[in-house]
Amino acid sequence: MVGEGGAYRLRCSLVGHGQDVRGLTRGLFPQGSFVSVSRDRTARLWAPDGLNRGFTEMHCMSGHSNFVSCVCIIPPSDLYPRGLIATGGNDHNICIFTVDNPAPLYVLKGHKNTVCSLSSGKFGTLLSGSWDTTAKVWLNDRCMMTLQGHTAAIWAVKILPEQGLMLTGSADKTIKLWKAGRCERTFTGHEDCVRGLAILSEMEFLSCANDASVRRWQISGECLQVYYGHTNYIYSISVFPHCKDFVTTGEDRSLRIWKQGECAQTIRLPAQSVWCCCVLDNGDIVVGASDGIIRVFTESLERTASAEEIQAFENELSQASIDPKTGDLGDINADDLPGREHLKDPGTRDGQTRLIKDKGKIEAYQWSVSEGRWIKIGDVVGSSGATQQTSGKVLFEGKEYDYVFTIDVNESGPSYKLPYNITDDPWLTAYNFLQKNDLNPMFLDQVAKFIMDNTKGQTLLSTSAQFSDPFTGAGRYVPGSSSGSSMMPAADPFTGAGRYVPGSASNAVAPVGGVDPYTGMGAYQSAAAKVENIYFPKKDAVTFDQANPMQILDIVFPALDILRLSIRHPTVNENFCSEKDHVQFIILLLKFLNPKGKQANQLLALRALCNCFVSPAGQKLMMEQRDEIMTQAIEMKSGNNKNIHIALATLTLNYAVCLLKVNNIEGKAQCLSVISTIMEVVQDLEAIFRLLVALGTLISDDTNAVQLAKSLGVDSQIKKYASVSEPAKVKECCRFVLNLL
Repeated sequence: MVGEGGAYRLRCSLVGHGQDVRGLTRGLFPQGSFVSVSRDRTARLWAPDGLNRGFTEMHCMSGHSNFVSCVCIIPPSDLYPRGLIATGGNDHNICIFTVDNPAPLYVLKGHKNTVCSLSSGKFGTLLSGSWDTTAKVWLNDRCMMTLQGHTAAIWAVKILPEQGLMLTGSADKTIKLWKAGRCERTFTGHEDCVRGLAILSEMEFLSCANDASVRRWQISGECLQVYYGHTNYIYSISVFPHCKDFVTTGEDRSLRIWKQGECAQTIRLPAQSVWCCCVLDNGDIVVGASDGIIRVFTESLERTASAEEIQAFENELSQASIDPKTGDLGDINADDLPGREHLKDPGTRDGQTRLIKDKGKIEAYQWSVSEGRWIKIGDVVGSSGATQQTSGKVLFEGKEYDYVFTIDVNESGPSYKLPYNITDDPWLTAYNFLQKNDLNPMFLDQVAKFIMDNTKGQTLLSTSAQFSDPFTGAGRYVPGSSSGSSMMPAADPFTGAGRYVPGSASNAVAPVGGVDPYTGMGAYQSAAAKVENIYFPKKDAVTFDQANPMQILDIVFPALDILRLSIRHPTVNENFCSEKDHVQFIILLLKFLNPKGKQANQLLALRALCNCFVSPAGQKLMMEQRDEIMTQAIEMKSGNNKNIHIALATLTLNYAVCLLKVNNIEGKAQCLSVISTIMEVVQDLEAIFRLLVALGTLISDDTNAVQLAKSLGVDSQIKKYASVSEPAKVKECCRFVLNLL
C-alpha cells in the first residue's frame, strides 16, 4: 500500500537545476536514487543522503544541445549491470548514459522533432515518442522499427509487461496499443491531448490528459473508470509499487495522491506548472516543477523534514502569486469575500480551498485534514472585480463552461459543483444538478432562479451579477473551479504541427547462413551441421495444393496462375521486375491482396510474389518494395485458408534469406514483427515450419536480432511446437530456434 498510511509531508527540496524540471524516473543504482532532466539541458542523478534525510547529486550528465524533456532507466544487462539512463530532448536526439559517466555512451538519432517520452522494456528495448507523430523501437544503438498511425505529437509511451505490447498516447486525443509493431487497438475517450501513461498490470493501465481527467483502461479497450480532481492540464502520472494507487501532477499547481479511486490528498506547490512525478520504492513521491526545484514528499515520520524546513516551504507557498485563470478559484469578486474570521470554520475535505479578504488583499487557503488547519497557498493576483467572462472558460470534469458555481447546501455539508453554459436551459441544468447530487427535487425552482439571476443577460464579454447561493444566501457563495484556457509555452505544441508522416521502420540486424527455399538445401547452413536433417521441401517452394476447380470460373484466376508460373523464368522475371515496369507490376499484384477479395486470387498473388525471388532482378524489386508488400500481405493472416498461410510464411522466409545476404537491420526487424504476428493465428504445421526456418535464419549468430525476437515475445509463442510429434521437422526446428533464443 501507499507509504505507511499517513499524510504526505515534505521530506526535502533539492536545488540544482537552472530551469524547469521536465522529467523524473526512479533509479536502479544506487538504491533509492532517481534521475531528473531539465530545460537547462542536463540530467542529474540523485542518491539518498542518510545523514540529513535528503539527496545528494552524484553527477550531472550533459549531451543535449537543447532542453531535455524525458528520461527513463534501461534495465541492467551483462554488459551494464547497473543499467543505463536514456534521455530525450528538443534536439531530436536520445542520449544514453552509464550511471557513473557525465558524457553519453552513445546518441540515438532518427526522430525529426523533439523526443518527449521514453519507456524501457525487457532485453534492453527502448520506446520513444516524438512531436514528429512517430514512436520508435530501439535496441542498443539501433532503431528496429517505427510505429506510425498517430496524427499529432506522441506525448506518452509505455512498454507493457507482456512481451511485444506497447502503448502510445498522443495529442490527437487517442491511445494506441501496438503488438509486434502493428496497431492492434485505438482507445478513444479523452477530449484533449493525452499527456501521460502508467501501467497497473498486464491487463490495465492509466492515462492522463489536458482534459483534466485520469482514465483507467482495460487492454481489451474498455474504459473502466474516469477520475476527476485536477482543474487544469494533467502532465504526469505515476503508480505506487505493488498496488493500484497513483499520483498525478498538473498545471493547477498541485500534486494529487489517489487512493482506492479517490483523491486522498492534495499538495500545493509554489510553482504554476508541476511537470513531472515519480514514486520511489519506499513510497516517497518526487515532483519537478517550473521553478526548477525538485521536492520529495513522504509519509514516513523518520524521513519528514524538520519543522524549520516545513515552515520555510509553507512560507514560500504563502508568498506565491495565484492567477485565478489557472488555479481552481473560479469567479472572484472581492466585495463578496469574507474576512479572516472565515478561517475559524474547519474545512469539509482535504484540499478544499477558501478565499478571504484581508487588508485589501485576497488570500487563498487550503484545508489539511491531517493537520486540522488552513494552510495559506498564495495571494490571488488580478482578481479585483474579475469575472468568469474576463478570465475565460472554467474547466470542470474535462469540459469547459461559462460558469461553475460552488453550492454549499448547508453550513456543515459538502459543496456541490454546478456547471452552466449561457446557451443551456437553466431549468434542465437545475434538474440535472439535483438528480446527479441526489438533492430534493423541491429545490428545482430555487436553483433555476439562482442560475437565471446570476447569469441574466450574460454574453461571453459581459460582466457578471452579484452571486447569491440559492440555499444559504450571499455569505455562503464559494467560487467554482478554474479556467482551463492556460496556454503552454510556445516550445510545447500540443497538436504536433506539420503533421509529419515519415517513412516506415528504421534499422534492425543481420544473420548468417540461411536456407535456399528453391533448392531445399540446408536450412540453417550457417548455424551448422546440428540441423542437417531440417530441410525445406525439395519440390518447388512455392508450389502448393491444387486450388478448388470451381474458383477457375473467376476470369482473373487463370491469368494469375500463368503469371506465378512464368515469373520463375529468368527472362520473364527480368522483364516484369525491370526498373521501367516494376512499380506497376507490384501495384497490380497488391491489388489482389485485399482481405475482402477472392481467396484464389489472394493465394496466387502471394505465390507470384514468392516466385519473384528466383532471380537477382526480382530480389532487388522485392526488397525495394518490402514495406508495401509486407504491410499488405500480412492482412492475409486473418483468413483460415491453410494454403494462403503457407504462401504467406514462404514469402516471409524468402525475405529472411534475402535479408541474410544484405544484412538489412530494418528489414530483419520488420520480418520478426511479421513472424510474431502470423504465429498468433496460423495453425497449419507446414506454415509454422517455414516461419520457424525464417525465424532461425534471421536470428542465427545475431545477438541483436535475438534480443528483439525476445522483446516481441516470439520465444514464448513457439515453445508449444517443441513437443509436436509429427512432422518431426517442426519439433526439431523449434528446439533449435529455442536454443538460439
